[in-house]
Amino acid sequence: MAELEGSVALVTGASRGLGKAIASTLAREGARAALVDLKEKWAQAAAEDLIAEGGQAIGIEADVSDREAVHDAVRQVVATYGGLDILVNNAMWNRYEPIDAVSREVFDRMMGVGVAGIVWGIQAAAPVMEARGGGSIINIGSMAGRLGSANALLYSAVKAAVDGMTRSASVELGPKRIRVNSVAPSTIATEAVRAMLDETTFAARVASTPLGRIGEVDDIAQAALWLASPRSGFVTGQSIAVDGGLGHAFPR
Repeated sequence: MAELEGSVALVTGASRGLGKAIASTLAREGARAALVDLKEKWAQAAAEDLIAEGGQAIGIEADVSDREAVHDAVRQVVATYGGLDILVNNAMWNRYEPIDAVSREVFDRMMGVGVAGIVWGIQAAAPVMEARGGGSIINIGSMAGRLGSANALLYSAVKAAVDGMTRSASVELGPKRIRVNSVAPSTIATEAVRAMLDETTFAARVASTPLGRIGEVDDIAQAALWLASPRSGFVTGQSIAVDGGLGHAFPR
């Protein structure tokens, strides 16, 4: 039997990159997956790809910075699949820019998606999971929440907040048998990252990583699968670095 057979998972920011890889991995292991993204056509196209792979999936449009939209997405999942067992808060909106260039609009959008979106997701999912006897919430953080980087003031702030929210939510929701953990990737070779980094910068990222390579989306998806599964049943409140050893390496 597949590892997640009979379970229901909701993944935000699921139309591409990390989110899509996580949703696909959970679906391959038997989870019925709800893929949430900003536009219905994006979410639906990704869901159709999972269905073509043999999985069960639906696409849902929602701006995760909007509390009611997130609660409505969870209601749609419950109406379709009868409950919710796994929530992956992956959605993020980001701009890299110098400190003196940060605008109120960029600040509000990044905090709305990256911080408020997780609050609304946990808030909406927890009662549904409690009614099912428990669940697993997985927040996607970043090593940027632990390591400094130029032009990443807000991104680092958001991802540091992810770890803090994870710890607090795990304490509050533990008695309800809801586990809350986060995954902290380093640079991952998504299409967006490859488009953003020139060859010199990409090579430097590889050279600074002790394992000698950039992470792949499947590295993160497999970590999320473990946290979603009963195999990690006594793990909560943790931020798991999936970084090839970067967080422990001195500059070379």
